[in-house]
Amino acid sequence: MGASALQVPAIKKAKELGYEVILVDYDEDAVGFALADVKLVVSTLDQDEVYRQALIYQPDVVLTSTSDGPVRTAAYVNEKLGKRPDLSYENAQCATIKSRMRDRLKESGVPIPEYYAAGDYGTFAEAVGKLKGNCIVKPADNAGSRGVVLLEAAGVGNGVCARMEGAGRESGYGARPAGGNGRPHDSREVYDYSRAHSRNGIVMVEEYMQGPEVSVEAIVVEKEPHILAVTDKYITPPPYFVELAHCEPSGLDEGTQERIRAVAKQAIAAIGIENAPAHVEIKVTEEGPKIVELAARLGGDFITSKLVPLSTGIDMVGASVELATGKTPDLLPKRQRGAAIHFIHAKQGYEGILKEITVPEALYKTEGVKEISLYKTAGEHVQGTRSSNDRLGHVITTGRTREQAMELGKRVMSQISVVLS
Repeated sequence: MGASALQVPAIKKAKELGYEVILVDYDEDAVGFALADVKLVVSTLDQDEVYRQALIYQPDVVLTSTSDGPVRTAAYVNEKLGKRPDLSYENAQCATIKSRMRDRLKESGVPIPEYYAAGDYGTFAEAVGKLKGNCIVKPADNAGSRGVVLLEAAGVGNGVCARMEGAGRESGYGARPAGGNGRPHDSREVYDYSRAHSRNGIVMVEEYMQGPEVSVEAIVVEKEPHILAVTDKYITPPPYFVELAHCEPSGLDEGTQERIRAVAKQAIAAIGIENAPAHVEIKVTEEGPKIVELAARLGGDFITSKLVPLSTGIDMVGASVELATGKTPDLLPKRQRGAAIHFIHAKQGYEGILKEITVPEALYKTEGVKEISLYKTAGEHVQGTRSSNDRLGHVITTGRTREQAMELGKRVMSQISVVLS
């Protein structure tokens, strides 16, 4: 389910295991299709059509790797075909629709922020008033930071306004500040902005949690979560919350990490994941770790396909495919090293046409630099960094320690030039 670049490692692993791979994606030019034995240009969200195709091809299993939307479709089709359960369709909805996720976690006593689900602006405004202070607004059914924005208490008018922290402060990328071009500035605009990214029309209003953010990478085997890594996450300042770097292992103290693992396991059990990967995002607040979101899939952003193998030696993508096909995966760590990814991006608050990205040739041959990849080319429009789709590329680095991997990544990033016009 899905033929994007982030799905390619799982596609390759399935083929290595000797399977015929039937790929489903709405984009007929998706890069993964080059590896397909059967190419189906079908939306991964079209559950009935995917099921109809599954009745024709009779696959051993239907799975996705790093994308949220197809999780529901895979569960729906597997359930109808009577396949070994990794996640029931009911639980898949709780894993991918944030309002249902929050309800399930709350019922199970898992630590979460205060939250409200709004289906219209009136309900949204009431929820904002109940929270009183700053709050996070996000679509109930989407991922990749799309439609996520901070709404800050202002004490004037309707009491809130969108925070524009960071906008216009840095002009080194040669672009003009985005100003009002698509940026929400009041509660109504924030609601409309977030709702436009919500597939089901529901907008979440949540308590603004402060503190370090991490993700927990796990493989669940017969309902038992195996925690393989805790990843530190580095995110843009408000109003948008886009991940710009990740690092393993986490630099938090072991006591804090133990509490993080415990909350992650509690959340995984509450959602009902049986035989599948899990990616749990957590904020470490003054009150302790609280769940940001949970996904019944591998973590994206090359965390599980690149960082986990580099830092632990565990082939997490391969393990997830083996698990889906009924095999017992090897989850034992082989090493302990540092691994980091930094995302190339335009300065927040600036937009324009990408003129060039310059990467000195020597960087590709630098010891510890595992990968430099560019996503966009000259002539494409760049709108700052509002979601993960706005990132321009990435740099992956390793070192004996997490600090070495991060420092090398920062040095490489400082030599990469992005020019907008």
